[in-house]
Amino acid sequence: MRYKEQTIEGRNAVLEAFRSGKTIDKLYILDGCQDGSINSIKREARKNDTIINFVTKERLDQLSSTGRHQGVIAQAAAYAYASVEEMLENAREKGEDPFLILLDDIEDPHNLGAIIRTANLAGAHGVIIPKRRAAGLTAVVARASAGAINYTPVAKVTNLTNTIRELKEKGLWFVCADMGGELMYDLNLTGPVGLVIGNEGEGVSRLVREACDFTASIPMKGNIDSLNASVAAGVLSYEIVRQRMVRQGTDV
Repeated sequence: MRYKEQTIEGRNAVLEAFRSGKTIDKLYILDGCQDGSINSIKREARKNDTIINFVTKERLDQLSSTGRHQGVIAQAAAYAYASVEEMLENAREKGEDPFLILLDDIEDPHNLGAIIRTANLAGAHGVIIPKRRAAGLTAVVARASAGAINYTPVAKVTNLTNTIRELKEKGLWFVCADMGGELMYDLNLTGPVGLVIGNEGEGVSRLVREACDFTASIPMKGNIDSLNASVAAGVLSYEIVRQRMVRQGTDV
């Protein structure tokens, strides 16, 4: 289901957006504001597990296009999010081992869109992103995905580490991209797998990396020490594709 991306300003408008079931990616509230309507918005946000950002009036003024934000601005998602279970069901229906791509705080919407595009072409069953400190499903992401966002489900989770642990109980194992890891060609990347790609600047966070089973490095021969996050996702995704094809006896 597609939503028209929009910034929603004003207390009544934001409250109605929550009550109508819109997916709110980000909520900004004036820090220190405690009156009745703001408290109602906070309750709705917590009920929907929406992250609340408490900000200054200057920040709200920057975000506002109307100048009438009344201390609250919400950003609705351009597209609806899926659930992780829907991704696993997608794999079951296709008779395939699950292949999920998990993104640890990817902030650039162009990178997120490019990774969703790669996920679609590589046959991944979905992309999982965290709620905090990460790009959401904006119109920019949709354009960068070249339409793949219409076919590849994206789930938003509160805690990526906990999600990894829960998926391990369902039979998946996890590999994260890390320059200090084993060469990707030396790892067995077949079977039910989750590929974890880290933040553009800092890579995979310590807790997420420790939750993974393996770390994989990409061979690099140049003078710089890392690839763009979306490029790294593409390289590792297609090594997974290659190994699956070899296992199935398909021509590579």
